[in-house]
Amino acid sequence: MNQKLIIKFPNAISVTIKREDLIHPFVSGNKFRKLKYNLLQAKEENQETLLTFGGAYSNHIAAVAFAGKENGFKTIGIIRGDELRDKIATNPTLQFAQNCGMQFEFISREEYRLKNEIPFIENLKQQHGDFYLIPEGGTNELAIKGCKEILTKEDEQFNYICCAVGTGGTISGIINSVLPHQKVLGFPALKGDFLKDEIRSFVNNDCDKNWELITEYHFGGYGKVNQDLITFINQFYKNNTIPLDPIYTGKMVFGVITMITANYFPAESKILLIHTGGIQGIEGMNAKLKSKQLPLIDTYV
Repeated sequence: MNQKLIIKFPNAISVTIKREDLIHPFVSGNKFRKLKYNLLQAKEENQETLLTFGGAYSNHIAAVAFAGKENGFKTIGIIRGDELRDKIATNPTLQFAQNCGMQFEFISREEYRLKNEIPFIENLKQQHGDFYLIPEGGTNELAIKGCKEILTKEDEQFNYICCAVGTGGTISGIINSVLPHQKVLGFPALKGDFLKDEIRSFVNNDCDKNWELITEYHFGGYGKVNQDLITFINQFYKNNTIPLDPIYTGKMVFGVITMITANYFPAESKILLIHTGGIQGIEGMNAKLKSKQLPLIDTYV
């Protein structure tokens, strides 16, 4: 059983955190879930190489690099931003992935937008040979299968299940596994609610009423933070000794607690928060904050 924390609020509302971030030291949280069946499928197909996509501080890139090394795969990361080619030594995520043996190809943001196009993928095969393709963020049908396993029988007591949303894979798996009395709340790290259609493509047809995206807590968009969020993350760690990442889970927890104080949840609600990991990205975020002379996140150890 993953470590959990229970916080009591007025009106008999309780919040419990499911520590998926503790599953594995380097392939933590939803990345472990998403890669589980993809790695098995790659072995079934006798593939020797994993190829995937990600940005400068991608949790997914770091996880694929380590998981590939541990499972005997060669790994290739197609990285968004050709300006990063000469910055590996100063980027802790890319340095970690490289130390795990990942080979990089840095491409422009314009090229990166083509990552799902068949001609682009075929060109990559001409360059690198055959490979097992894992999408950006790891989201595909096998990832959804893995994320369905996040919730267990002991989680049946909760009324609300809350998680951060990136590519939509984690929340899709959770939606497919909740019970009729439960509602899933997703907190996108990106602006807008365009992910609804992507999520609907992965969830069961009869699940459309048991979930909702809460789009007010992205703090300006993917990778954006402000002093209020940093202060919250640091205070939460001091109070509970649980680190929160600033890209995903930190924003989700901030949102849930704000919604509790605004009386969004009925009295006696039992709320489960899914900690999806991402702690490795704090070091890179702190480097950016330091360069802007902003307060640092002091939960990274």
